[in-house]
Amino acid sequence: MSSLLLERAWVDGSVQDDVLVEIEDGRFTAVTPGAQSGERLTGVTIPGLANCHSHAFHRALRGRTQRERGSFWTWRDQMYDVAGRLDPDGYQELARATYREMAAAGITSVGEFHYLHHQPDGTPYDDPNAMGLALVEAAREAGIRITLLDTCYLSAGFGDPPQGVQVRYADRDAAAWSERVALLEQSPAGVVVGAAVHSVRAVPAEQLPTVADWAGGAKPLHVHLSEQVAENQACVAAYSRTPTEVLALHGVLGPRTTAVHATHLTEGDIRMLGSTGTHACFCPTTERDLGDGVGPSRRLHVAGSGLTLGSDSHAVIDLFEEMRAVELDERLATQQRGHWSAPELLNAATTTGHRSLGWDDAGAIAVGQRADLVTIDPASPRTAGTGCDEAGVVFAATAEDVVQVMVDGRVVVRQGDREEIGRELDEAIRKVWA
Repeated sequence: MSSLLLERAWVDGSVQDDVLVEIEDGRFTAVTPGAQSGERLTGVTIPGLANCHSHAFHRALRGRTQRERGSFWTWRDQMYDVAGRLDPDGYQELARATYREMAAAGITSVGEFHYLHHQPDGTPYDDPNAMGLALVEAAREAGIRITLLDTCYLSAGFGDPPQGVQVRYADRDAAAWSERVALLEQSPAGVVVGAAVHSVRAVPAEQLPTVADWAGGAKPLHVHLSEQVAENQACVAAYSRTPTEVLALHGVLGPRTTAVHATHLTEGDIRMLGSTGTHACFCPTTERDLGDGVGPSRRLHVAGSGLTLGSDSHAVIDLFEEMRAVELDERLATQQRGHWSAPELLNAATTTGHRSLGWDDAGAIAVGQRADLVTIDPASPRTAGTGCDEAGVVFAATAEDVVQVMVDGRVVVRQGDREEIGRELDEAIRKVWA
């Protein structure tokens, strides 16, 4: 058993002083605010953050897609270029470096929306889950937990066959997808295997129940939803229903489901997502990078959808920026301030986020929870003078202010590790583009 005296820590919804935590077998066994002695950890400490939407291979695109005008669809062509270059070894190297960057930003669990399954010509690897297992090993080496959201992808768009690099993504049908994913179910510690529907354009409606049945209402099930107006229009043309209505009709929505982006929704869509308890994962730094638009985060919350956060394309890996961007984007859209409080945003990035990834025992500094601790420098040029309470953490801190990260009771990032992580990222990304 070990113990730490946290100088300041976010416990039970507020930042409290001198919190003594006792840890055994990777879990908190005691949490005592106002303690008088113990090995002191200076700074302000929060629970581990959950990055609920990641495409690890997109990290190779950062800074390389800003040279021309265009849209999500022109950006996608560049993303497809990267997707065609990777094999299991190269993907593991890139993902490990990316996950180490996440760990240094205070992320202790990642939801990896994984659809890069097969060889470049669409032929399965000898181990049909070689690419997914490379991600699992990358997360283990980086010291964070992973929810591998193995993604069903069958169509280029509303029944059209996969084209180009998309053949790497596609299984024969949802039954073949489920047979392949079943091989992953004997997962090591630190791994949750969940499911994902890439989108209504990539999985025909009649195939959706197979994916939903595999998840069974117990495993995490994520889906890209209404990120683009063009996708909504094509869905209505194909099915005479919105994407949300198609998912609802085929049993995809529910408390273990997360709708990613949820940007262009009707009022009926919002009510349907809320009434089913479906989570809504917003990725503001990617949504603004791609020009997607601003989704109705607060209206979804009021309707009953829990907010979670992701870094998606990794244009930025900084969940503090994602947190405050939800509020700041609402301000731009409504010309009013004060839609989301700092505690609500911290809950989204910790407890709610972990729950949506299948880690119901993570995301809080509380007895019985996994011992994840993220310590922030309260005197950096960004945080100095803020008091580093909840508002200071959410609206001032950045990933750069994280000085130590503990996952399951083990320190995985210390101050000074960033230079090494930068070198590892540079080497991995150079190999992708070589």
